[in-house]
Amino acid sequence: MKKTVIIGASNNPSRYSYVAARMFSERAIPFVPVGIKKGKLFGEEILDLRIKPNIHDVHTVTLYLGPDNQVEWYDYIISLNPQRIIFNPGTENHEFMKMAKEKGIQVCAACNLVLLSTGQY
Repeated sequence: MKKTVIIGASNNPSRYSYVAARMFSERAIPFVPVGIKKGKLFGEEILDLRIKPNIHDVHTVTLYLGPDNQVEWYDYIISLNPQRIIFNPGTENHEFMKMAKEKGIQVCAACNLVLLSTGQY
């Protein structure tokens, strides 16, 4: 399965990261929520982004942080060794996309919700 790390996870039902987590859960896709607020998402504890938790066997990182808030996390996200990074709408960041591509990481400017809904994930 494609273990996915959700950067910018929130347990607020009005947030897209919450909806994505629900869709991962419904489809039995393993996910690790990482954010700055404590809580749980569909049985998974939200890990504190500020401590840069060590996560193994990551297939995909999906971003729910705007470009200005990504800069301090570039190295951490790259260190997770994902096969791909999904830049959801509003998170597109050409500088980070270029960095990721140079490290051999597939970059995808897409919407998780669409990918999951249409079976393209």
